[in-house]
Amino acid sequence: MSTTAFPATLTIDYPDRPLDRLSTFFRPLLAIPIVILLALIAGPLTHSPWPTALGAGGVLFVPTVLMLLFRKKYPRWWYDWNLALVNFSTRCAAYLALLSDEYPSTDQEQEVHIAISYPNVELDLSPGMPLIKWFLAIPHYIVLWALGIAAVVCVIIAWFAILFTGRYPKSLFNFVTGVFRWSLRVSAYAFLLTTDQYPPFSIE
Repeated sequence: MSTTAFPATLTIDYPDRPLDRLSTFFRPLLAIPIVILLALIAGPLTHSPWPTALGAGGVLFVPTVLMLLFRKKYPRWWYDWNLALVNFSTRCAAYLALLSDEYPSTDQEQEVHIAISYPNVELDLSPGMPLIKWFLAIPHYIVLWALGIAAVVCVIIAWFAILFTGRYPKSLFNFVTGVFRWSLRVSAYAFLLTTDQYPPFSIE
């Protein structure tokens, strides 16, 4: 299955420069304020690494399901909210994963670049699919659980590498970014409900 045509993309600029060793060492502590802010915005229910709640306070999932089923509409401002929250939460996740040493902005793109196509409901989304896409994505959840563990191990290795060399090993960077990319595609399909195209099993 082609990955380039999937209507949700994520790229993170590789920091081809010496990274800040001090901020890397204290990253879990430095991230606390922005994580608290994200939690206040996103609410208590999360879908790693992008927050998903049943109503306002996270990604608008259940309201979008109902609107698609009964009105065949995806309000643009709901999409804009979801996209902005996904962007912000991804910047926070990238900071925690040491992919960037620039403190996450609440509104600027920085090194994290996300594009999710706004759907034409009549042409792009099938009736009834919002009810079952979360279920159809179960194989992805299983794979992402395993990949998430591997990504955590990679981040720990990268933490030591940055402390000693000042650089994030590019192979580890690409893998962790790929896991983020895979998760974004699954979220776009199953929770953001912006596409009916089934996500590819790929980190590319």
